[in-house]
Amino acid sequence: MIKKMYVGNLAFQSTEDDIQELFSQFGEVKSVNLITDRETGRSRGFAFVEMPENEADAAMQSLDGTSFEGRNLKVNEARPRT
Repeated sequence: MIKKMYVGNLAFQSTEDDIQELFSQFGEVKSVNLITDRETGRSRGFAFVEMPENEADAAMQSLDGTSFEGRNLKVNEARPRT
C-alpha cells in the first residue's frame, strides 16, 4: 500500500529532485509534489511524497527533525483534505 507523507519546513531553494534523492535512500519514491505559489511560482516550503508503506514509515522515523539544506524537516503522514 502507498503512503502519502507531508514534508514541511523545506528550504525555498529545495527542488523535487533534491527531495526525491533524500527519500530514495529509504526505498522507491512513487511521487514528489513540491507545492508552489500560484502567482509567483516560488516554493511554499512544503511537499508531499508517496512511497510504499513500510519504506515511508522508515523515512518518517529517520527524517523527522533532521537538518536538510539548513532547515529542520517536519515529516509525518499526510492528512486528507477536509
